[in-house]
Amino acid sequence: MLLFPAIDLMGGQVVRLRQGKPDQKTVYPAPPLAHARRWQDEGADWIHIVDLDAAFSGVHANLEIVRGITKLLTPVQLGGGMRSPEAVRNALEAGVSRVVIGTRAVESLSFVSDMVAEFGADKVAVGIDAKDGMVSVKGWTEASSIEALELAKQVEQAGVKTIIYTDIATDGMMAGPNYKGLERMLGAVRCQVIASGGVSSLADLQRLAQYPRIHGAIIGKALYDNAIRLHDAVSNRNRLI
Repeated sequence: MLLFPAIDLMGGQVVRLRQGKPDQKTVYPAPPLAHARRWQDEGADWIHIVDLDAAFSGVHANLEIVRGITKLLTPVQLGGGMRSPEAVRNALEAGVSRVVIGTRAVESLSFVSDMVAEFGADKVAVGIDAKDGMVSVKGWTEASSIEALELAKQVEQAGVKTIIYTDIATDGMMAGPNYKGLERMLGAVRCQVIASGGVSSLADLQRLAQYPRIHGAIIGKALYDNAIRLHDAVSNRNRLI
């Protein structure tokens, strides 16, 4: 099971939001590159970056920060505001190894299949952010009318090989993942699934690793609050697989 430390960017700073709410924001003062270096030094498999400004507004104001990270650290996957071919192309040209499409996947499956066709399935993932089983979009500010499992099946049919499944209710709450929701997602598709939201302890990682088809886990607030030390998770990797 791969480990994905998260770096959420807003206004050029590293932040964490509770359940995706901008008014419940914690700012971590070190520069984004310093955080990325730390996670790489502690053994991260990937760096997972979310451009929250782009997710909320569509404006990719943090792309130069991302570029600075990818020049020194790889692999990096980037989500937030991937709603046009130009946004995807610019992210890949900035050095990211994989982009994460969210809102646009709900709006247009043809966009997803076009991006897979143009850039390759290894370069494109879909992020499915769900609350009570329904997909949320535009930085979690709007609810859609599509069920998370249905969208997962559709994007898999469109050629996507990697899905990042986030349970909004657990994100940033330090209360553990939504295991039942994850189990349903793993049962709905055959592609790679990365779990996101609520990971708060090594015990959570150990439990996630028991799912034979889980591809990875994204860890956010637990790392920044030192509830999980990444090097401990990495050094105990044999117990997590």
